[in-house]
Amino acid sequence: MSTDIVLDVKGLRASYGATPILQGVDLTVRKGEIVSLIGRNGVGKTTTMRCLMGLLRTRGGSVHLRGQEIAALSSDARARLGIGYVPQGREVFARMTVAENLMVGELVGGPGGKKLPDLVYQYFPRLAERRNQLAGTMSGGEQQQLAIGRALVGNPALMLLDEPSEGIQPSIVQLICDVLRAIRRDLGTTILFVEQNLDTILDVGERAYVMEKGRVVGLIESGRMNAQTVRNHLMI
Repeated sequence: MSTDIVLDVKGLRASYGATPILQGVDLTVRKGEIVSLIGRNGVGKTTTMRCLMGLLRTRGGSVHLRGQEIAALSSDARARLGIGYVPQGREVFARMTVAENLMVGELVGGPGGKKLPDLVYQYFPRLAERRNQLAGTMSGGEQQQLAIGRALVGNPALMLLDEPSEGIQPSIVQLICDVLRAIRRDLGTTILFVEQNLDTILDVGERAYVMEKGRVVGLIESGRMNAQTVRNHLMI
């Protein structure tokens, strides 16, 4: 595994109004890693992802993407620099077709670099079958495939996924796990994902950062990624 650092976060702070949420998050993700961010509900995992994508203004700390400080950049600028984002709840464009959603993903990914619509259809054959269908008429599992495809089509260096298995049937969850591993294998994409599903964490994640009360309080290294250790931190 390469030791090149793709994402380096130090002392990240954020709040909603006067309520502090992130209390100084520190984490590092190296090139080609698949790393999970875990912890109980309400500890700041989604807030962290929103801050990394530039959807929520930070109140302190630094975010470096491949050595470049991006904490002051907009979400569009971060996307053009190579961050793909799959939000919790998918948020596909319901009145646009599958193909149109992917076209938006190409634009968000910026004008430079190779685009990957054919590869998206290869990873997710159902999207190829339904490329002219309105996204809002698809099942939750199909919409999640589309959300991942939309983030992938711009060929990002870093993909951020917020609970990719939430509300999805087991067969589709397994497909998503297989695709995430394939993305890393085929493209070298670095992946950071938030997850509550124990099986998904163990299936895909190589390391896990543990959050509690707005801070990263622990790191589960690859040699300790087992069901009991992860379950203890999820408090299932």
